[in-house]
Amino acid sequence: MLILLPPSEGKAEVGAGRRLDLARLSLPELNPVREQVLAALLRLSEGPAEAALTALGLGAGQHGELGRNARLERAATAPAGRIYTGVLYEALDLATLPPAAHRAAARQVLISSGLWGAVRIGDRIPPYRCPIGARLPGVGALPALWRPVLGPALTSAAGTGPVLDLRSGAYAAAWTPRGALAERTLTVRVLHEREVDGVPVRSVVSHFNKATKGRLVRDLLLHGVRPRSIDALVGALRELKYTVCEQPSAAGRPRQVDVVVSEL
Repeated sequence: MLILLPPSEGKAEVGAGRRLDLARLSLPELNPVREQVLAALLRLSEGPAEAALTALGLGAGQHGELGRNARLERAATAPAGRIYTGVLYEALDLATLPPAAHRAAARQVLISSGLWGAVRIGDRIPPYRCPIGARLPGVGALPALWRPVLGPALTSAAGTGPVLDLRSGAYAAAWTPRGALAERTLTVRVLHEREVDGVPVRSVVSHFNKATKGRLVRDLLLHGVRPRSIDALVGALRELKYTVCEQPSAAGRPRQVDVVVSEL
């Protein structure tokens, strides 16, 4: 099973090891585009601050992010699983997984990135700021840039097993599985159920979404779930006590489920 995660805007402040070496990253076929995006991000971050902040979707008080970007090539690195620190990754809590579950995460999990395309949790990267919606000089829209290379790379990484796609919409736009692979792909929406005037009401809430996806992946890894099909994956989620409601999906498109939660 391949598990696709979004990155987090929250990242560790500093790395702790050697400098960035693209040749050591997983999916080396992505390196030509990684080099292109990295060069554009460096040019942007070293240029006029106001234009860079706008292009990266940063506020006026976030000049430190530009300085960090400008030092990417000489900054210390850490495993990607420690660089990302947002709500999803706090719930996933890779550092406390037992060895067998951590090894499974290293094999199965790919983290999407506007800068790197996709990385595995053990790939060493420096802290950075480059959301998928950034507009970099000479590069343009990142989803369109990544799409031609991510398609073959992620299709190959998926092999013949199911794909659990937990990416947010912006990152999913950089690659959408098609055809036979789409029919082996499961997307998940998290709904929060609460009572309003005695009537159950379900709604999408960002924090519930991220935390639940992190816990869901952690549970799959802890229990050594190795489904051979989407049906088996859905069954495993139900066995793990998740409330799963399947949604209609068109032929040749990923299957969709809602995971319903009532509390964090």
